[in-house]
Parts: sequence; structure tokens; C-alpha cells
Amino acid sequence: MARDLRAAESFYGAVFGWHFRPTRLGEEFSVAMSEGAPVAGIGALAPRLAVAVAWTPYFAVDDADVTAARIRERSATVAVGPLRFGTGRAALASDREGAVFGIWEGEVIPDWSVGKGGAPAWLELRTRNAFDAAIFYAEVLDWAGERPGCCQVAYEDDQVVLSHAGVTVARLFGGAVEAAPDPQVRPRWHVHFRVPDVDAAAEAALKAGGTTASAVLPSGNGRRITLRDPDGGLFTVSDSVE
Repeated sequence: MARDLRAAESFYGAVFGWHFRPTRLGEEFSVAMSEGAPVAGIGALAPRLAVAVAWTPYFAVDDADVTAARIRERSATVAVGPLRFGTGRAALASDREGAVFGIWEGEVIPDWSVGKGGAPAWLELRTRNAFDAAIFYAEVLDWAGERPGCCQVAYEDDQVVLSHAGVTVARLFGGAVEAAPDPQVRPRWHVHFRVPDVDAAAEAALKAGGTTASAVLPSGNGRRITLRDPDGGLFTVSDSVE
């Protein structure tokens, strides 16, 4: 979610080389394209919905009303929606620890999936208790269910790992603190984008008006750095291969 669509397109185009195309959701939305494939969506809705500029994961669901009810039943919050947007319906929610996420019922762009091509490399949930969070999302989103296409949940190296079709799509870490002054330590979903060169991506972000929110750190078999766009939206770029 951005304040100004064109400004956001300019920044992320400079950092990632993305191009943008309009959507059927209206003039406030665009889809970022990398080498002809969709990788992310940007909506200039932050002022209208009175929410912070942020990258937010949206999870596809069969029925937004049923999923919203599941969220509320588990003492979490549905802040906006479900509302109709073009080809589907969406809602913005937060889990019991305050991490914000979205749900989407409707048409999904083919081959648009975390872990593929230039799309987000993976999602990361920083929360108080990773096991409690895994149970919450499994119950709400039907993770580890028996339906075709469901995600698999495993425990590796003190973290909960979510995979789909053999590809890691999310990692859940415990230990986040709600009152932490650093937003990277508070409960939140965080998006990692894969880049060929971490240093080049960071330099491009700085030239485009962004800032660094961390030092360059080791990540798996590569390196990563967390950046902040000009409106404060946090994201991480990584050259590691999951």
C-alpha cells in the first residue's frame, strides 16, 4: 500500500527494474512486472484506508466471509472488509499479535506465486510465538490441509517453515516484542525480494530517495539488507537461494 502510485512505481522501478501495467481494480492499482511476469501489486490506498505504507501479503481464500469469521473467532481483527475490488473481494486483517495481512477471494493471476522468478523470494513472519502463529494461520487459511494445493508446514532450525510444491514460501520466527521501538522487531509480516546484487539494489534505493534500515547481513548462502522506501515501507533484498 502506497500514498502515491506513480511515486511508488518510480522508486521500485529504479530498485528492481520493474515495469508496471494497469489492472481491472481501477486507477489506484498497478501490477509490477519483471521479465514479463507479475511479481507484486501496488495500490495507492494508504490515505483512504488510514493505514501505514507497507508491503502486505495477501493470501488467496475460497470464501472471504468464512475466512473473516475464522479470524474474528480466534480473537484477531478484521480491520477492513471484505470489500469488492474489481474481480474479487478483499479484507485487511491482523493476527492476535498485531501482524497485518490480507485475504483475497477471486481471480488470481496465473503463475503469480511467492518463490518464483522475480516475485517475492519468501515471506517472513516475526511474532512472539511461532508455533501459536502457525496454528492460528493453519486454522484460518487451511494450511497443512488435505485439499490439493495446500501448503506444508515443517519445523527447521527453531522456525516454522511453510512450503508449497517443494518451494519455501514463508518462515515464522518467534521472539518479536510488540512494544519494540524498532519496527523490524515488532510482530509483522516482512517481504524478501531476490536480487542479483544486494549492493547495487541498495545503492539504487538510496539514489531514489530510500534509506537503509539494517546493515548488510548474511542470509543462507548469500547476503541481505533491509531497506525503507521514501514513504517508510520496509522490505528486504537478498541474493541467497532458498
